[in-house]
Amino acid sequence: MSSAEEPLIAGSNGSESNDGFIEDPDTHAVPGKHPDDAAPGLFIWLLAFSAGISGLLFGYDTGVISATLVSIGSSLSGRPLSSLDKSVVTSCTSLFALIISPFASILADSLGRKRVIFVADGLFIVGALLQAASSTVAIMVVGRSIVGAAVGAASFVVPLYIAELAPAAHRGRLVTTTVIFITLGQVVAYIVGWLFGEYGSKDTAWRWMVGLGALPAAVQLGILFLMPETPRWLVRSGRSEDARAVIKKVSGQRASSRSVDATLKNIEIEVRAEDEASRRRARTTQNAIRLPDSLHELIHVRRNRRALAIACLLQGLQQLCGFNSLMYFSATIFTMLGFPIPTLTSLVVAVTNFGFTIVALIFIDRVGRRRILLWSIPFMVLGLLLAGYGFSFIKLSSNSDDNPTEPSYQGAAILILISIMVYVAGYAIGLGNVPWMQSELFSLNVRSLGSGIATATNWGANFVIGLTFLLLMDALTPTWTFVLYAVLCAVGYGLIWSFYPETAGLSLEEAATLLEDENWGLG
Repeated sequence: MSSAEEPLIAGSNGSESNDGFIEDPDTHAVPGKHPDDAAPGLFIWLLAFSAGISGLLFGYDTGVISATLVSIGSSLSGRPLSSLDKSVVTSCTSLFALIISPFASILADSLGRKRVIFVADGLFIVGALLQAASSTVAIMVVGRSIVGAAVGAASFVVPLYIAELAPAAHRGRLVTTTVIFITLGQVVAYIVGWLFGEYGSKDTAWRWMVGLGALPAAVQLGILFLMPETPRWLVRSGRSEDARAVIKKVSGQRASSRSVDATLKNIEIEVRAEDEASRRRARTTQNAIRLPDSLHELIHVRRNRRALAIACLLQGLQQLCGFNSLMYFSATIFTMLGFPIPTLTSLVVAVTNFGFTIVALIFIDRVGRRRILLWSIPFMVLGLLLAGYGFSFIKLSSNSDDNPTEPSYQGAAILILISIMVYVAGYAIGLGNVPWMQSELFSLNVRSLGSGIATATNWGANFVIGLTFLLLMDALTPTWTFVLYAVLCAVGYGLIWSFYPETAGLSLEEAATLLEDENWGLG
Protein backbone atom coordinates (compact mmCIF):
# COMPACT_ATOMS: atom_id res chain seq x y z
CA MET A 1 0.00 0.00 0.00
CA SER A 2 1.37 3.37 -0.91
CA SER A 3 2.00 5.64 1.99
CA ALA A 4 0.12 8.33 0.08
CA GLU A 5 -2.99 6.22 -0.31
CA GLU A 6 -5.87 5.61 2.07
CA PRO A 7 -6.17 2.05 3.40
CA LEU A 8 -8.10 -0.27 1.14
CA ILE A 9 -11.70 -0.60 2.24
CA ALA A 10 -13.68 -3.59 1.15
CA GLY A 11 -16.83 -2.89 -0.77
CA SER A 12 -20.31 -4.09 0.01
CA ASN A 13 -19.61 -7.51 -1.42
CA GLY A 14 -16.77 -8.41 0.86
CA SER A 15 -14.82 -7.61 3.99
CA GLU A 16 -11.10 -7.24 4.43
CA SER A 17 -9.35 -9.97 6.34
CA ASN A 18 -6.37 -12.25 6.37
CA ASP A 19 -3.93 -9.36 6.39
CA GLY A 20 -5.61 -7.62 3.51
CA PHE A 21 -7.31 -10.68 2.02
CA ILE A 22 -10.96 -10.07 1.04
CA GLU A 23 -13.28 -12.81 2.10
CA ASP A 24 -16.50 -13.65 0.34
CA PRO A 25 -19.42 -13.07 2.73
CA ASP A 26 -20.91 -16.32 1.48
CA THR A 27 -18.17 -18.12 3.38
CA HIS A 28 -19.30 -16.75 6.75
CA ALA A 29 -20.45 -19.70 8.76
CA VAL A 30 -22.33 -17.49 11.22
CA PRO A 31 -23.94 -14.14 10.35
CA GLY A 32 -21.71 -11.35 11.64
CA LYS A 33 -18.83 -13.73 12.42
CA HIS A 34 -15.68 -13.12 10.44
CA PRO A 35 -14.14 -16.20 8.83
CA ASP A 36 -10.77 -15.29 10.28
CA ASP A 37 -12.25 -15.96 13.71
CA ALA A 38 -12.20 -19.66 12.89
CA ALA A 39 -9.16 -21.61 13.98
CA PRO A 40 -6.25 -21.44 11.50
CA GLY A 41 -6.02 -24.49 9.28
CA LEU A 42 -3.58 -27.35 9.63
CA PHE A 43 -1.49 -26.20 6.68
CA ILE A 44 -0.73 -22.77 8.15
CA TRP A 45 0.17 -24.38 11.50
CA LEU A 46 2.54 -26.74 9.71
CA LEU A 47 4.13 -23.76 7.94
CA ALA A 48 4.52 -21.93 11.25
CA PHE A 49 6.12 -24.96 12.90
CA SER A 50 8.40 -25.62 9.92
CA ALA A 51 9.58 -22.01 9.81
CA GLY A 52 9.86 -22.03 13.60
CA ILE A 53 12.78 -24.46 13.45
CA SER A 54 14.87 -21.33 12.86
CA GLY A 55 13.68 -20.17 16.27
CA LEU A 56 14.81 -23.49 17.74
CA LEU A 57 18.27 -22.86 16.31
CA PHE A 58 18.28 -19.32 17.69
CA GLY A 59 17.25 -20.54 21.14
CA TYR A 60 19.67 -23.45 21.14
CA ASP A 61 22.60 -21.16 20.35
CA THR A 62 21.52 -18.72 23.07
CA GLY A 63 21.23 -21.45 25.68
CA VAL A 64 24.14 -23.70 24.77
CA ILE A 65 26.79 -21.01 25.19
CA SER A 66 25.89 -20.79 28.88
CA ALA A 67 26.83 -24.42 29.49
CA THR A 68 29.75 -24.22 27.05
CA LEU A 69 31.44 -21.39 28.95
CA VAL A 70 31.56 -23.40 32.18
CA SER A 71 32.60 -26.63 30.42
CA ILE A 72 35.26 -25.43 28.01
CA GLY A 73 38.09 -25.36 30.59
CA SER A 74 41.48 -24.91 28.90
CA SER A 75 40.49 -26.49 25.58
CA LEU A 76 40.91 -23.24 23.62
CA SER A 77 44.37 -21.71 23.22
CA GLY A 78 45.67 -23.86 26.09
CA ARG A 79 44.39 -21.63 28.92
CA PRO A 80 41.22 -20.95 30.90
CA LEU A 81 38.91 -18.34 29.41
CA SER A 82 39.11 -14.87 30.93
CA SER A 83 36.05 -12.66 31.47
CA LEU A 84 36.99 -10.77 28.31
CA ASP A 85 37.29 -14.03 26.34
CA LYS A 86 33.84 -15.08 27.50
CA SER A 87 32.37 -11.68 26.65
CA VAL A 88 33.86 -11.66 23.14
CA VAL A 89 32.90 -15.28 22.39
CA THR A 90 29.35 -14.50 23.50
CA SER A 91 28.87 -11.06 21.98
CA CYS A 92 30.37 -11.72 18.53
CA THR A 93 27.23 -13.68 17.65
CA SER A 94 25.09 -10.63 18.34
CA LEU A 95 27.49 -8.34 16.48
CA PHE A 96 27.25 -10.34 13.27
CA ALA A 97 23.49 -10.72 13.67
CA LEU A 98 23.40 -6.92 13.86
CA ILE A 99 25.51 -6.55 10.70
CA ILE A 100 23.54 -9.09 8.66
CA SER A 101 19.95 -8.12 9.59
CA PRO A 102 19.65 -5.07 7.27
CA PHE A 103 21.23 -6.97 4.37
CA ALA A 104 18.88 -9.88 4.98
CA SER A 105 15.94 -7.50 4.50
CA ILE A 106 17.27 -6.54 1.06
CA LEU A 107 17.74 -10.20 0.13
CA ALA A 108 14.24 -11.01 1.37
CA ASP A 109 12.81 -8.48 -1.09
CA SER A 110 14.98 -9.54 -4.02
CA LEU A 111 15.24 -13.32 -3.54
CA GLY A 112 12.17 -14.05 -1.42
CA ARG A 113 11.56 -14.84 2.24
CA LYS A 114 12.01 -18.59 1.77
CA ARG A 115 15.46 -18.36 0.16
CA VAL A 116 16.80 -16.24 3.02
CA ILE A 117 15.77 -19.02 5.45
CA PHE A 118 17.62 -21.47 3.17
CA VAL A 119 20.82 -19.38 3.31
CA ALA A 120 20.51 -19.03 7.09
CA ASP A 121 20.32 -22.81 7.51
CA GLY A 122 23.53 -23.25 5.53
CA LEU A 123 25.29 -20.74 7.77
CA PHE A 124 23.96 -22.49 10.90
CA ILE A 125 25.49 -25.77 9.78
CA VAL A 126 28.89 -24.29 8.87
CA GLY A 127 29.09 -22.23 12.07
CA ALA A 128 28.11 -25.11 14.36
CA LEU A 129 30.67 -27.50 12.84
CA LEU A 130 33.41 -24.89 12.95
CA GLN A 131 32.75 -24.23 16.65
CA ALA A 132 32.93 -27.95 17.37
CA ALA A 133 36.32 -28.18 15.64
CA SER A 134 37.79 -25.06 17.31
CA SER A 135 41.24 -25.25 18.86
CA THR A 136 41.73 -21.55 19.64
CA VAL A 137 39.61 -18.69 20.92
CA ALA A 138 39.94 -16.97 17.52
CA ILE A 139 38.49 -19.94 15.60
CA MET A 140 35.67 -20.20 18.15
CA VAL A 141 34.89 -16.51 17.60
CA VAL A 142 34.76 -17.07 13.82
CA GLY A 143 32.38 -20.01 14.22
CA ARG A 144 30.10 -18.09 16.52
CA SER A 145 30.20 -15.10 14.17
CA ILE A 146 28.96 -17.30 11.31
CA VAL A 147 26.16 -18.58 13.54
CA GLY A 148 25.43 -14.94 14.41
CA ALA A 149 24.96 -14.12 10.72
CA ALA A 150 22.53 -17.03 10.46
CA VAL A 151 20.62 -15.95 13.56
CA GLY A 152 20.43 -12.36 12.30
CA ALA A 153 18.89 -13.42 9.00
CA ALA A 154 16.53 -16.02 10.46
CA SER A 155 15.31 -13.91 13.38
CA PHE A 156 14.23 -11.21 10.92
CA VAL A 157 12.76 -13.24 8.09
CA VAL A 158 10.87 -16.02 9.90
CA PRO A 159 8.39 -13.75 11.78
CA LEU A 160 7.93 -11.79 8.52
CA TYR A 161 7.30 -15.01 6.59
CA ILE A 162 4.68 -16.22 9.06
CA ALA A 163 3.01 -12.79 9.39
CA GLU A 164 2.55 -12.51 5.61
CA LEU A 165 0.83 -15.91 5.48
CA ALA A 166 -1.19 -15.86 8.72
CA PRO A 167 -4.87 -14.87 9.13
CA ALA A 168 -5.14 -11.54 10.98
CA ALA A 169 -7.15 -12.88 13.93
CA HIS A 170 -4.48 -15.51 14.68
CA ARG A 171 -1.32 -13.76 13.51
CA GLY A 172 -0.12 -13.14 17.07
CA ARG A 173 -0.46 -16.79 18.02
CA LEU A 174 1.24 -18.00 14.86
CA VAL A 175 4.18 -15.58 15.16
CA THR A 176 4.45 -16.56 18.82
CA THR A 177 5.15 -20.14 17.72
CA THR A 178 8.56 -18.86 16.63
CA VAL A 179 9.21 -17.56 20.14
CA ILE A 180 8.03 -20.89 21.58
CA PHE A 181 10.61 -22.60 19.42
CA ILE A 182 13.25 -20.15 20.70
CA THR A 183 12.43 -20.99 24.30
CA LEU A 184 12.22 -24.70 23.48
CA GLY A 185 15.66 -24.45 21.92
CA GLN A 186 16.95 -22.93 25.16
CA VAL A 187 15.43 -25.77 27.17
CA VAL A 188 16.98 -28.35 24.85
CA ALA A 189 20.34 -26.55 25.08
CA TYR A 190 20.32 -26.63 28.88
CA ILE A 191 19.33 -30.31 28.92
CA VAL A 192 22.11 -31.13 26.45
CA GLY A 193 24.55 -28.99 28.47
CA TRP A 194 23.59 -30.71 31.70
CA LEU A 195 23.81 -34.24 30.22
CA PHE A 196 27.15 -33.72 28.50
CA GLY A 197 28.49 -31.70 31.41
CA GLU A 198 27.63 -34.40 33.96
CA TYR A 199 28.12 -37.58 31.96
CA GLY A 200 30.26 -36.68 28.94
CA SER A 201 34.00 -36.42 28.53
CA LYS A 202 35.36 -33.18 29.99
CA ASP A 203 37.55 -32.68 26.91
CA THR A 204 34.87 -33.14 24.24
CA ALA A 205 31.51 -32.45 25.93
CA TRP A 206 31.37 -28.78 24.92
CA ARG A 207 32.20 -29.71 21.31
CA TRP A 208 29.13 -31.92 21.14
CA MET A 209 27.05 -29.14 22.70
CA VAL A 210 27.84 -26.62 19.98
CA GLY A 211 28.11 -29.14 17.12
CA LEU A 212 24.59 -30.51 17.60
CA GLY A 213 23.27 -27.11 16.48
CA ALA A 214 23.81 -28.28 12.89
CA LEU A 215 21.14 -30.99 13.18
CA PRO A 216 17.92 -28.87 13.26
CA ALA A 217 19.30 -26.71 10.42
CA ALA A 218 19.77 -29.81 8.26
CA VAL A 219 16.20 -30.91 9.02
CA GLN A 220 14.80 -27.51 8.06
CA LEU A 221 16.79 -27.49 4.82
CA GLY A 222 14.90 -30.62 3.76
CA ILE A 223 11.51 -29.20 4.77
CA LEU A 224 12.10 -25.91 2.92
CA PHE A 225 11.61 -27.60 -0.45
CA LEU A 226 7.96 -28.25 0.53
CA MET A 227 7.25 -24.73 1.85
CA PRO A 228 5.69 -22.00 -0.35
CA GLU A 229 6.76 -18.40 -0.81
CA THR A 230 4.45 -15.71 0.58
CA PRO A 231 1.67 -14.43 -1.74
CA ARG A 232 2.73 -10.80 -1.31
CA TRP A 233 6.28 -11.44 -2.50
CA LEU A 234 5.01 -13.58 -5.39
CA VAL A 235 2.67 -10.81 -6.57
CA ARG A 236 5.44 -8.22 -6.38
CA SER A 237 7.57 -10.58 -8.49
CA GLY A 238 4.89 -10.91 -11.17
CA ARG A 239 3.88 -14.46 -10.21
CA SER A 240 0.20 -13.93 -9.54
CA GLU A 241 -0.87 -17.46 -10.44
CA ASP A 242 1.62 -18.92 -7.96
CA ALA A 243 0.31 -16.47 -5.37
CA ARG A 244 -3.25 -17.64 -6.08
CA ALA A 245 -2.25 -21.25 -5.43
CA VAL A 246 -0.63 -20.33 -2.10
CA ILE A 247 -3.67 -18.28 -1.02
CA LYS A 248 -5.98 -21.16 -1.81
CA LYS A 249 -3.86 -23.65 0.08
CA VAL A 250 -3.47 -21.41 3.13
CA SER A 251 -7.18 -20.48 3.21
CA GLY A 252 -8.19 -24.13 2.94
CA GLN A 253 -11.81 -25.15 2.65
CA ARG A 254 -13.06 -21.88 4.17
CA ALA A 255 -12.44 -19.89 1.00
CA SER A 256 -14.42 -20.08 -2.23
CA SER A 257 -12.80 -19.43 -5.61
CA ARG A 258 -14.40 -16.00 -5.58
CA SER A 259 -12.81 -15.08 -2.26
CA VAL A 260 -9.40 -16.34 -3.41
CA ASP A 261 -9.70 -14.17 -6.54
CA ALA A 262 -10.73 -11.19 -4.42
CA THR A 263 -7.80 -11.78 -2.08
CA LEU A 264 -5.37 -11.86 -4.97
CA LYS A 265 -6.92 -8.75 -6.52
CA ASN A 266 -6.58 -6.87 -3.24
CA ILE A 267 -2.86 -7.65 -3.03
CA GLU A 268 -2.38 -6.67 -6.68
CA ILE A 269 -4.13 -3.33 -6.06
CA GLU A 270 -1.83 -2.68 -3.12
CA VAL A 271 1.30 -3.49 -5.14
CA ARG A 272 0.16 -1.30 -8.05
CA ALA A 273 -0.51 1.59 -5.66
CA GLU A 274 3.02 1.27 -4.28
CA ASP A 275 4.54 1.17 -7.76
CA GLU A 276 2.61 4.29 -8.76
CA ALA A 277 3.79 6.09 -5.61
CA SER A 278 7.38 5.12 -6.46
CA ARG A 279 7.00 6.53 -9.98
CA ARG A 280 5.60 9.79 -8.58
CA ARG A 281 8.57 10.10 -6.23
CA ALA A 282 10.95 9.41 -9.11
CA ARG A 283 9.39 12.24 -11.16
CA THR A 284 9.66 14.70 -8.27
CA THR A 285 13.27 13.83 -7.39
CA GLN A 286 14.78 13.53 -10.90
CA ASN A 287 17.41 16.16 -10.23
CA ALA A 288 18.17 15.13 -6.65
CA ILE A 289 20.16 12.34 -5.10
CA ARG A 290 17.60 9.55 -4.73
CA LEU A 291 17.51 6.96 -2.01
CA PRO A 292 16.19 3.46 -2.76
CA ASP A 293 12.39 3.56 -2.86
CA SER A 294 11.75 1.60 0.33
CA LEU A 295 14.37 3.57 2.28
CA HIS A 296 12.94 6.86 0.98
CA GLU A 297 9.47 5.79 2.11
CA LEU A 298 10.76 4.69 5.49
CA ILE A 299 12.58 7.96 6.18
CA HIS A 300 10.33 10.58 4.59
CA VAL A 301 6.83 9.29 5.35
CA ARG A 302 5.87 10.23 8.90
CA ARG A 303 3.74 7.15 9.50
CA ASN A 304 6.62 4.86 8.54
CA ARG A 305 9.11 6.78 10.68
CA ARG A 306 6.79 6.33 13.64
CA ALA A 307 6.41 2.63 12.91
CA LEU A 308 10.20 2.30 12.80
CA ALA A 309 10.58 4.22 16.07
CA ILE A 310 8.13 1.92 17.88
CA ALA A 311 9.58 -1.28 16.39
CA CYS A 312 13.13 -0.23 17.33
CA LEU A 313 11.96 0.77 20.82
CA LEU A 314 10.43 -2.65 21.45
CA GLN A 315 13.34 -4.59 19.95
CA GLY A 316 15.93 -2.54 21.81
CA LEU A 317 14.06 -2.86 25.11
CA GLN A 318 13.77 -6.62 24.62
CA GLN A 319 17.55 -6.83 24.96
CA LEU A 320 18.44 -3.84 27.16
CA CYS A 321 16.20 -5.26 29.88
CA GLY A 322 19.04 -7.76 30.40
CA PHE A 323 17.24 -11.00 29.63
CA ASN A 324 19.83 -12.56 27.36
CA SER A 325 22.53 -11.86 29.90
CA LEU A 326 20.76 -14.52 31.98
CA MET A 327 20.57 -16.88 29.01
CA TYR A 328 24.25 -16.41 28.10
CA PHE A 329 25.66 -16.38 31.64
CA SER A 330 23.08 -18.14 33.81
CA ALA A 331 25.38 -21.10 34.48
CA THR A 332 28.16 -18.63 35.35
CA ILE A 333 25.83 -16.75 37.73
CA PHE A 334 24.62 -19.91 39.46
CA THR A 335 28.21 -21.11 39.78
CA MET A 336 29.01 -17.83 41.55
CA LEU A 337 26.03 -18.39 43.85
CA GLY A 338 27.27 -21.83 44.84
CA PHE A 339 24.62 -24.06 43.25
CA PRO A 340 26.15 -27.55 42.96
CA ILE A 341 24.90 -28.21 39.40
CA PRO A 342 24.63 -24.76 37.76
CA THR A 343 23.55 -26.09 34.34
CA LEU A 344 20.63 -27.91 35.97
CA THR A 345 19.66 -24.76 37.86
CA SER A 346 19.77 -22.85 34.58
CA LEU A 347 17.33 -25.40 33.17
CA VAL A 348 14.75 -24.26 35.74
CA VAL A 349 14.97 -20.74 34.29
CA ALA A 350 14.69 -22.02 30.71
CA VAL A 351 11.63 -24.13 31.55
CA THR A 352 10.00 -21.08 33.18
CA ASN A 353 10.63 -19.12 30.00
CA PHE A 354 9.18 -21.90 27.85
CA GLY A 355 6.09 -22.39 30.01
CA PHE A 356 5.13 -18.72 30.14
CA THR A 357 5.74 -18.32 26.42
CA ILE A 358 2.97 -20.90 25.97
CA VAL A 359 0.79 -18.70 28.21
CA ALA A 360 1.56 -15.83 25.83
CA LEU A 361 0.53 -18.01 22.89
CA ILE A 362 -2.90 -18.48 24.48
CA PHE A 363 -3.52 -14.86 25.43
CA ILE A 364 -1.60 -12.67 22.95
CA ASP A 365 -4.52 -12.26 20.53
CA ARG A 366 -7.18 -12.11 23.25
CA VAL A 367 -5.53 -9.63 25.59
CA GLY A 368 -3.71 -7.59 22.95
CA ARG A 369 -0.06 -6.68 22.44
CA ARG A 370 -0.11 -3.33 24.23
CA ARG A 371 -2.03 -4.51 27.29
CA ILE A 372 0.04 -7.65 27.75
CA LEU A 373 3.22 -5.53 27.81
CA LEU A 374 1.76 -3.10 30.34
CA TRP A 375 0.71 -6.01 32.57
CA SER A 376 3.98 -7.99 32.36
CA ILE A 377 6.78 -5.39 32.58
CA PRO A 378 6.03 -4.52 36.26
CA PHE A 379 6.76 -8.15 37.16
CA MET A 380 10.09 -7.86 35.36
CA VAL A 381 10.95 -4.75 37.38
CA LEU A 382 9.95 -6.50 40.61
CA GLY A 383 12.03 -9.58 39.80
CA LEU A 384 15.11 -7.52 38.95
CA LEU A 385 14.88 -5.43 42.12
CA LEU A 386 14.44 -8.53 44.29
CA ALA A 387 17.42 -10.18 42.59
CA GLY A 388 19.52 -7.07 43.25
CA TYR A 389 18.37 -7.14 46.87
CA GLY A 390 19.37 -10.80 47.17
CA PHE A 391 22.83 -10.12 45.74
CA SER A 392 23.37 -7.44 48.41
CA PHE A 393 23.66 -10.25 50.99
CA ILE A 394 26.30 -12.16 49.03
CA LYS A 395 29.97 -11.19 48.88
CA LEU A 396 31.50 -12.62 45.74
CA SER A 397 35.24 -12.77 46.30
CA SER A 398 38.16 -15.14 46.44
CA ASN A 399 38.10 -15.13 50.24
CA SER A 400 37.16 -18.55 51.52
CA ASP A 401 35.21 -16.92 54.32
CA ASP A 402 32.82 -15.49 51.74
CA ASN A 403 31.77 -18.76 50.18
CA PRO A 404 28.22 -18.52 48.71
CA THR A 405 27.53 -22.13 49.70
CA GLU A 406 27.50 -21.18 53.39
CA PRO A 407 24.07 -21.37 55.10
CA SER A 408 24.04 -17.59 55.62
CA TYR A 409 24.14 -17.17 51.85
CA GLN A 410 21.85 -20.02 50.81
CA GLY A 411 18.68 -18.07 51.59
CA ALA A 412 19.86 -15.15 49.46
CA ALA A 413 20.79 -17.52 46.61
CA ILE A 414 17.30 -19.07 46.67
CA LEU A 415 15.75 -15.57 46.71
CA ILE A 416 17.81 -14.65 43.65
CA LEU A 417 16.70 -17.81 41.83
CA ILE A 418 13.00 -17.15 42.59
CA SER A 419 13.38 -13.49 41.63
CA ILE A 420 14.96 -14.42 38.31
CA MET A 421 12.08 -16.83 37.64
CA VAL A 422 9.55 -14.01 38.30
CA TYR A 423 11.48 -11.76 35.95
CA VAL A 424 11.70 -14.44 33.25
CA ALA A 425 7.96 -15.18 33.53
CA GLY A 426 7.12 -11.52 32.98
CA TYR A 427 9.53 -11.33 30.06
CA ALA A 428 8.18 -14.48 28.39
CA ILE A 429 4.58 -13.25 28.49
CA GLY A 430 5.31 -9.79 27.07
CA LEU A 431 8.67 -8.51 25.83
CA GLY A 432 9.79 -11.95 24.72
CA ASN A 433 6.97 -12.05 22.15
CA VAL A 434 5.47 -8.70 21.25
CA PRO A 435 8.53 -7.10 19.55
CA TRP A 436 8.46 -9.87 16.94
CA MET A 437 5.02 -8.61 15.85
CA GLN A 438 6.92 -5.66 14.33
CA SER A 439 5.82 -6.39 10.75
CA GLU A 440 2.27 -5.37 11.76
CA LEU A 441 3.37 -1.75 12.02
CA PHE A 442 4.79 -1.35 8.51
CA SER A 443 3.04 -1.04 5.15
CA LEU A 444 4.08 -3.60 2.54
CA ASN A 445 6.58 -1.47 0.62
CA VAL A 446 8.70 -0.82 3.75
CA ARG A 447 7.82 -3.91 5.76
CA SER A 448 10.94 -5.91 4.94
CA LEU A 449 13.39 -3.01 5.36
CA GLY A 450 11.69 -1.66 8.49
CA SER A 451 11.61 -5.09 10.10
CA GLY A 452 15.25 -5.63 9.18
CA ILE A 453 16.37 -2.36 10.78
CA ALA A 454 14.31 -3.07 13.91
CA THR A 455 15.84 -6.55 14.14
CA ALA A 456 19.28 -4.99 13.76
CA THR A 457 18.41 -2.78 16.74
CA ASN A 458 17.65 -5.94 18.70
CA TRP A 459 21.03 -7.43 17.88
CA GLY A 460 22.85 -4.17 18.53
CA ALA A 461 21.40 -4.06 22.03
CA ASN A 462 22.08 -7.79 22.40
CA PHE A 463 25.73 -7.18 21.50
CA VAL A 464 25.99 -4.46 24.16
CA ILE A 465 24.41 -6.73 26.81
CA GLY A 466 26.59 -9.72 25.94
CA LEU A 467 29.77 -7.67 25.94
CA THR A 468 29.13 -5.65 29.10
CA PHE A 469 27.23 -7.91 31.52
CA LEU A 470 30.22 -9.57 33.23
CA LEU A 471 32.13 -6.29 33.15
CA LEU A 472 29.20 -4.47 34.78
CA MET A 473 28.97 -7.20 37.42
CA ASP A 474 32.63 -6.53 38.24
CA ALA A 475 32.43 -2.72 38.06
CA LEU A 476 28.99 -1.95 39.56
CA THR A 477 28.48 -5.13 41.63
CA PRO A 478 25.63 -7.54 40.79
CA THR A 479 23.14 -5.56 42.89
CA TRP A 480 23.50 -2.34 40.92
CA THR A 481 23.70 -4.19 37.60
CA PHE A 482 20.24 -5.65 38.20
CA VAL A 483 18.94 -2.30 39.46
CA LEU A 484 20.19 -0.71 36.22
CA TYR A 485 18.20 -3.24 34.18
CA ALA A 486 15.12 -2.54 36.34
CA VAL A 487 15.43 1.20 35.62
CA LEU A 488 15.65 0.51 31.87
CA CYS A 489 12.50 -1.64 32.09
CA ALA A 490 10.66 1.15 33.93
CA VAL A 491 11.67 3.72 31.29
CA GLY A 492 10.54 1.34 28.56
CA TYR A 493 7.19 0.91 30.31
CA GLY A 494 6.59 4.66 30.18
CA LEU A 495 7.46 4.84 26.48
CA ILE A 496 5.21 1.89 25.62
CA TRP A 497 2.32 3.44 27.57
CA SER A 498 2.77 6.70 25.66
CA PHE A 499 3.42 5.57 22.10
CA TYR A 500 2.53 1.95 21.33
CA PRO A 501 -0.96 1.42 19.83
CA GLU A 502 -2.92 -1.84 19.89
CA THR A 503 -2.69 -3.91 16.68
CA ALA A 504 -4.30 -7.21 17.75
CA GLY A 505 -6.93 -8.52 15.34
CA LEU A 506 -6.17 -5.99 12.60
CA SER A 507 -4.99 -6.82 9.11
CA LEU A 508 -1.45 -5.75 8.29
CA GLU A 509 -2.86 -2.93 6.19
CA GLU A 510 -5.21 -1.75 8.94
CA ALA A 511 -2.47 -1.90 11.56
CA ALA A 512 -0.18 0.22 9.40
CA THR A 513 -2.75 3.05 9.33
CA LEU A 514 -2.83 3.42 13.14
CA LEU A 515 0.18 5.70 13.08
CA GLU A 516 -1.43 8.50 11.08
CA ASP A 517 -1.29 11.93 12.73
CA GLU A 518 -4.60 11.73 14.58
CA ASN A 519 -3.75 8.36 16.12
CA TRP A 520 -0.24 9.14 17.30
CA GLY A 521 0.65 9.21 20.97
CA LEU A 522 -1.92 6.76 22.31
CA GLY A 523 -1.70 6.61 26.07
